Amino acid sequence: MAGAIETAARSFAGTAAEPASFDTLHELLELQAWHLAHWRVAADDINYRRFFDVNDLAGLRVENEAVFEHTHRLLLQLIAAGRIDGLRIDHADGLYDPAGYFRRLQQRCAELTGRRSARALYLVVEKITASFEHLPDDWPVHGETGYRFANVVNRMLVDSATRTRMDRAYRQFIDEPLEWREVAYQSQQLVLRRSLASELNVATNLLARLARADRRTRDFTFNTLRTALAEVIACFPVYRTYVAATVADGDRRYIEWAIAAARRRRAAIEGSVFDFVRSTLLLELPAPTDELRRQLRAFVMKFQQITAPITAKGIEDTAFFRFNRLLSLNEVGGEPGGYGAGVRAFHADSEYRVRRWPHEMLATSTHDTKRSEDVRARLNVLSEMSTPWREAVRRWSRFNRSRRRELEGLPAPSPNDEYHFYQTLFGSWPLEEPDAAGAAAYRERIEAYMIKAAREAKLRTSWTETDAAYEEALLQFVRSALEPRDSNLFLGDFVDFQRRVRRFGLLNGLSQTLLKLTAPGVPDIYQGNEIWEFTLVDPDNRRPVDYGRRRALLTEVRSGGVAPRTAAEHLEDGRGKLLLTWKCLELRRAHPELFRDGSYRRLRVRGVRAQHLCAFARRLRQQSLIVIAPRLYRRLLGESAGLPLGEAVWGDTLIELPREDRSRASFRNVLDRAQLAPVRQGESVGLRAAEALAAFPVALLCGGCDAPGADP
Repeated sequence: MAGAIETAARSFAGTAAEPASFDTLHELLELQAWHLAHWRVAADDINYRRFFDVNDLAGLRVENEAVFEHTHRLLLQLIAAGRIDGLRIDHADGLYDPAGYFRRLQQRCAELTGRRSARALYLVVEKITASFEHLPDDWPVHGETGYRFANVVNRMLVDSATRTRMDRAYRQFIDEPLEWREVAYQSQQLVLRRSLASELNVATNLLARLARADRRTRDFTFNTLRTALAEVIACFPVYRTYVAATVADGDRRYIEWAIAAARRRRAAIEGSVFDFVRSTLLLELPAPTDELRRQLRAFVMKFQQITAPITAKGIEDTAFFRFNRLLSLNEVGGEPGGYGAGVRAFHADSEYRVRRWPHEMLATSTHDTKRSEDVRARLNVLSEMSTPWREAVRRWSRFNRSRRRELEGLPAPSPNDEYHFYQTLFGSWPLEEPDAAGAAAYRERIEAYMIKAAREAKLRTSWTETDAAYEEALLQFVRSALEPRDSNLFLGDFVDFQRRVRRFGLLNGLSQTLLKLTAPGVPDIYQGNEIWEFTLVDPDNRRPVDYGRRRALLTEVRSGGVAPRTAAEHLEDGRGKLLLTWKCLELRRAHPELFRDGSYRRLRVRGVRAQHLCAFARRLRQQSLIVIAPRLYRRLLGESAGLPLGEAVWGDTLIELPREDRSRASFRNVLDRAQLAPVRQGESVGLRAAEALAAFPVALLCGGCDAPGADP
């Protein structure tokens, strides 16, 4: 049998020297239900749904009940056996009907577990929401996976007052007046023209059929409809809408927004074409027959499925690598054009979450973040020192002038890539001076990252159209700039600059960690981030984690051998972040109801340093938690080498207590067990920041939480 099969297979073989010898194989392939083609053809002609532009990952129609049951069989078995307590659903916006999928999944979980609830299983969804957008209220889920929180807390650590100066520093360096909105628009148009053009073609075909069904629109050509549709998608303000049988007010607003923006950009297209697209997306197109109504809904559902991947590829995987003003803002779900935000925005987000999604996941690093939480925390410091930063990058560019090449009349690397490189080094530079092997390993990481960043930007090279000469020039620039020799003026100057300010990034990291572990929601700690972790985009953030080191540090911390003041004085070794993480998690374990069901109240801060504090209270019955997280540390401390502790830094700054907590005799500091008594300043009753922040840069205070052996 094997021999017969081998003989039959050989009968279809051909030889390169005789093209006609492949005719038999060609005839066989032509009889198949699929079409064999060069991989580049997929960008224009592929007619099945993919995971972004990965041809090998075909999408499944889980809206089909049989497909759902088959693909979820093992998962449902594990849930029924009690082996799985919750699910994280990635790329939910790629579903045909997300709400329907979540309802079916929860219904099956309820049947298997006997829990009579619309939310029978803990379920969070990876959903990228704009700052003005929220999850649909009718989804039977527990919230998002944490990208929104990551960006809210990150923006709070950016000094919004320096936006104009940072704009000027960036534009002067790259000699180009880039605007985020235009960069995002052009990037999405690029994706529509190249990697996801076939998805646009499929949607346009569906739209053209609807147009041909009415004598008033039948003359709209395919190309005109395609251009209009591409314009609407590129102008879409959110990843997608969720139109099904009806159109929600929010979805109507986003569609109207996109149509209006598309009209302004494409005034040459007849207005009636955009009117047609609008009425179709809003389900207002006259459809007198069941078949036309089916086609109308099919188009709208298909349109909604493609806007999310196009936006993700255009924004996250293109524009984020083109617009490099402050890289900490270029994060999944981020809005680089918005720059920073204040404490009020953080409070508003927390108040909404505790009302609507109290069990939402809170993340600061994930497998998909562009940079780890600690890299972003360090980069945010640049917003507080725009002038020194501007002078530094100018100086470094002069030092590295001889390392640049000229290719086809343009510098290599480009000024934009060079600016990106300096920020990347600043954010990811190791805390400990590396030895020769460590320096080589770090250089290799930066080389790989810079090549990926340049390809993602798709300006001088790309994944599909690599420019070997440009990439070689970029690699040589990185290698030469990081060469550890005495004559390397750049490296010595950079290391000195970075060393002087890196502690402010560590302090930012402590505030970020405390807020994630105490704000309403369920904190998610990505592998390795229990201590400082300065990683970049994948695959850099998916390297093996040194858990042995982390276990050793945790043993030391749990034994009581690390005092908070000592940890603060030696922040670089990671024990301070680990101590804070351990103490917060122990408190959550001791008082789960307080964190699960407790209210949230923003606290007013008074005094000369008030703008440097974010403070809030969590309360449940007689238990209270006071959280105090400083911000903008460099502005707070200036060039001082000291820590942000005590009277000399905080002076008369007072955190006002809620009325129900003003009569407490004292609060206990969870980190060092110190007792703090409320004080009166004029008509205000509160806690003095100088006392709360006497031994450690952040504070977590408990009132009414004491129980024998319960608290850490």
